[in-house]
Amino acid sequence: MFNKIKHLKELRNQAKTLQNGLAQEKVEIEYKGIKLVMDGNQEIVSLDISQDLLNTDKKQDLEEYIKESLSQAIKKVQRVMAEKMQSMGGLNLPGM
Repeated sequence: MFNKIKHLKELRNQAKTLQNGLAQEKVEIEYKGIKLVMDGNQEIVSLDISQDLLNTDKKQDLEEYIKESLSQAIKKVQRVMAEKMQSMGGLNLPGM
């Protein structure tokens, strides 16, 4: 029983360490006038939109470019997360 509690505490500490490390990671995507910076916890740190995209006749393009930028940033963050977990030896989950 105590071993399980100890193991759960270790897992929680590993997860916290990973989360803190990921918060320090930043990925940057530049795509067709959109510049997006996202941290390792998938929080948007900054978003810069080119002035050219801000007129109303480019609304549909702007929406598409933002969606694509977000998609690329999330995929890049997920790769960083996987690499970071591997470098930490992964979370030692029983049965996984």
